[in-house]
Amino acid sequence: MSVDLLVHGGDVLTVDEAGTVVRDGAVAVHEGEIVAVGTAEELNARFTATESIDAAGCLVLPGLVNTHTHLAMTLLRGRADDVTLQGFLERVLKWEAELLAPKNVAAAVRLAVAESIRAGVTSALDMYWFHEAAEQAAREAGWRLHSGPTFMDVPDPADGIAHEDRLDWARRDLEARGTARPGHRPVLFAHSTYTLSPGRLIEIAALAREFGALLHIHAAENATEVATVEVRHGKRPVELLDSLGVLGPDVLLAHAVDLTGPEIAALSRTGTSVAHCPVSNLKLGCGIAPVPRLLSAGVTVGLGTDGAVSSNTLDMLGAVRQAALVHKAGGDPTAVGAEQAVRMATIEGARALGLGEQLGSLEAGKRADLIVLDLGAAHLRPLHDPWSTLAYAAHSADVRDTVVDGRVLMRERVLQTLDEAAVVADLEILALS
Repeated sequence: MSVDLLVHGGDVLTVDEAGTVVRDGAVAVHEGEIVAVGTAEELNARFTATESIDAAGCLVLPGLVNTHTHLAMTLLRGRADDVTLQGFLERVLKWEAELLAPKNVAAAVRLAVAESIRAGVTSALDMYWFHEAAEQAAREAGWRLHSGPTFMDVPDPADGIAHEDRLDWARRDLEARGTARPGHRPVLFAHSTYTLSPGRLIEIAALAREFGALLHIHAAENATEVATVEVRHGKRPVELLDSLGVLGPDVLLAHAVDLTGPEIAALSRTGTSVAHCPVSNLKLGCGIAPVPRLLSAGVTVGLGTDGAVSSNTLDMLGAVRQAALVHKAGGDPTAVGAEQAVRMATIEGARALGLGEQLGSLEAGKRADLIVLDLGAAHLRPLHDPWSTLAYAAHSADVRDTVVDGRVLMRERVLQTLDEAAVVADLEILALS
């Protein structure tokens, strides 16, 4: 049988339910889909490939899934450090009003995509203005972006669409998308319970459910946000969302740091997922999300980097390491283990997006999003346990090859679909002008 791509040699960490590792393994890909996973000997005998990647001496694993980010914030990296969340928002909203336009967002997203491909990130959930420009930039690079209309009731929104017109605009956007492409689903973004009224949150949730869209919203990022919402509405953010009927298996909350026991129970009861962003939560002094308690309650938890202005990096392996370490601070070294942290960045992230049947593990029938991590560096040897190596030792610079939908976007650390020097130069002009 002829296939488009055969990745062979090295160890294949499938991240399936059993945590299968295939020594000297291989992955066969045809028309963007994984058609077989097995030993290199077996698949080399079964398939003839148009293109191949020799992964000898490497670890092959699913591409990393970034479940919460603001990609075009690469434009502002380093401009809002060492401030509280509220101080951060005040600065960023002002700069966004001055700087954002489709052309600038596209340039900033191209840089973010280049950074993400290098870091082994094969898809991201991106909440930001001018999503059309972001989607076009990602599509041109062959990268998997999950985005859509954003709702945030602020004076003079960056995209100039009046608050009262946004529902109709979002409906037209969803209608124009038609049937979801493999590995994608429609998405709506409601910024938060402190920038949107309860009535508008209900309307946005109803629109999302009408189109089978994922609804993504910031919630309970820090104690000040929770207190603000409680004073304004008489309920904490998650309590409010639950009372409005917004929570559900089609909803993904970003951050969820400041939660009570009953709120965790509500997330579990409704099937709501959480995007854990440990680096930005620490950097902004927001606290540490109760991830061990969420996991114990059966809540699906993915990992996110947040934007490059709040975390300064789109390095998902850095988020994996932080997630595996920070929860041990309470005295329990088993709070979030290496395997759990890696799963949060792969299959659990895909499940949080409602795409667990299509992404997040290397199994036949799933989309071919995978990465090859070079194990040759001294800091990665010896390899006793691939989960531990990924969580505690690996860095984004160790990623050698990145494949999205069966297309090689980085080979031998060289980007194939982006002119990296031009991408960096374009953003430098915007950022420093």
